[in-house]
Amino acid sequence: MSLKDQITEDMKTAMRAKDSERLGTIRLLLAALKQKEIDERVVLDDAAVVAIVDKLIKQRKDSIEAFQKAERKDLADKEAAELLVLQAYLPARLSSEEVAAEVKAIVTELGVELGRAVGPGDMGKVMGAVKAKLAGKADMGQVSAAVKAELAG
Repeated sequence: MSLKDQITEDMKTAMRAKDSERLGTIRLLLAALKQKEIDERVVLDDAAVVAIVDKLIKQRKDSIEAFQKAERKDLADKEAAELLVLQAYLPARLSSEEVAAEVKAIVTELGVELGRAVGPGDMGKVMGAVKAKLAGKADMGQVSAAVKAELAG
């Protein structure tokens, strides 16, 4: 069963259970998926679904931070509840040690391809390669920090 099918099934389950908060979040996710399919005239695979879920999670985190600064605990709590629902659709995340090991391997591989040492000026090339390999498996903020550390050291 694809991730999109799983989300649709979870929506039906939430409807039957009359879980309006979970249902609202899942509908929001399905709307984002449908919008992407219509805009790009494609059928989304699991990787694309994970990318959209990741984007929605980042939006929720930013909203929570903004609401907390504005002292709107009620809105921050609502966003936090949505965040928990969305996180259930992400694959298991890599630990910081695993991310660092993957980044090191990619930097070494890129250095071999380029035929020279990879330095801070190659941040864009490294991030492109890392993003392609670790998309959905790790937090990109954590990945970026690992890449900077690897290129600096």
